[in-house]
Amino acid sequence: MDSELVNQLTAYTAIFSMAIIPIWIGSHLSLSVRGMKVVRKGKVVVMEESKDGNKMESMSSEDAWKFPFIGSGVLFGLYLLFKIFSKEYINLLLTAYFLLFGVLAVSATIKNFVEPLFPKQKLYKLPFTPFWRSKEEGDIEFGNVDILCLILAAIIGGFYSFTKNWILNNIIGLAFSVQGIALLSLSSYKIASILLGGLFFYDIFWVFGTDVMVTVAKSFDAPIKLLFPKQIFADHLEFSMLGLGDIVIPGLFVALLLRFDAKRSNNTASFSKTYFYFCYLSYFLGLMTTILVMHTFKAAQPALLYLVPACLGGSFLLAVIRGEVSLLLSYSEEAPQKQE
Repeated sequence: MDSELVNQLTAYTAIFSMAIIPIWIGSHLSLSVRGMKVVRKGKVVVMEESKDGNKMESMSSEDAWKFPFIGSGVLFGLYLLFKIFSKEYINLLLTAYFLLFGVLAVSATIKNFVEPLFPKQKLYKLPFTPFWRSKEEGDIEFGNVDILCLILAAIIGGFYSFTKNWILNNIIGLAFSVQGIALLSLSSYKIASILLGGLFFYDIFWVFGTDVMVTVAKSFDAPIKLLFPKQIFADHLEFSMLGLGDIVIPGLFVALLLRFDAKRSNNTASFSKTYFYFCYLSYFLGLMTTILVMHTFKAAQPALLYLVPACLGGSFLLAVIRGEVSLLLSYSEEAPQKQE
C-alpha cells in the first residue's frame, strides 16, 4: 500500500476515533449530571433519580433559532480581526481565554476517572458569593482529588501554552467536548431539531459560500479543534483537523437520546439504549461520509451537512419503525411550569 495513503488513513482514523469517544463518555456522564443514576439490582439494570440532578444548562427554543445567527456574528467578527490585526496578538488573547476554561475542563474530566480510586477524601469548604447573584450565598466544596486533578490540568495547560503541542491541544479539546456534552442540554427533541437544522445551513453557507470558516479555522491557534499530522514523522507537520463543534453539537443530540432511552425505562424496566445506539451509529456513518467526501474532493467540508441529516434522520426513522413518533417529538427535559 502507498505510504501516503497509509498516512492519510492513519490521520483519518485518529480524527474519527477522537470524535466518537468523547460523545460516548459525555453522553453517559450527562445521565449522572441530570440525576439519572444507572444501578444494577441483581441481574437487572434500572434508573434511579437523585435529588441533586438538573444541573445542566438547558437551551430554549428561542436560544436554538438564535444560535446560528449569533454564531455567524462571532465567526465573521473573528474573521475581520484576523484580517485587520496581527494573528499573533489575537491568538495570544484567545488562547489565554480558552486555556483558562480548558484547564477547568481537563480537571473535571480527569476527576471522573481518578475519584473512584479515592472513595474517602478530605473535603474543604470556601464561602463564595457569585457577583451575578449578589443576594445568594453558598460554599465551594472541594476535596483532595479536586486539588490533584487541577494541578495535573494546570501542568497540561502550562506545557501547551509554551509548546502548542498538538497532543496537548487534543487533550484539552477532548476535555472541552466531554464536558460540553455532559453539562449542556438541548431540553427537548423539538428544540434539538431547530438547533441542528439552523446549524446545518450555517455550516453550508460559511464553508461553501465564503472562505470565512476555513480562514478562521486555520488562523485560530487555540484548542478548539482536534489535530492529527498527515505525516507524523515529517519535519514540517501538516494537520488534518476537525472542529469541536462537529463533535459537541451532534454529541448533545446523541446524549439527549440516551436520556430519552433512560426516561422510557420508567425507572423499573431494563435500561435499553436503542435510540442512543442507533443515533450513535448514524453519527458514525455521517462522519465517515464527511471524511470520505473530503478525501475524494481534496477540499474542506461542512461536517454538519452530513452529520445533521444522519442524526435527525436516523432517530426519526427509528421512531417511525417503532411507532413512537409522537413519543419522541413530545420528549422534553424542561421542568413543567407551575400554575399560579
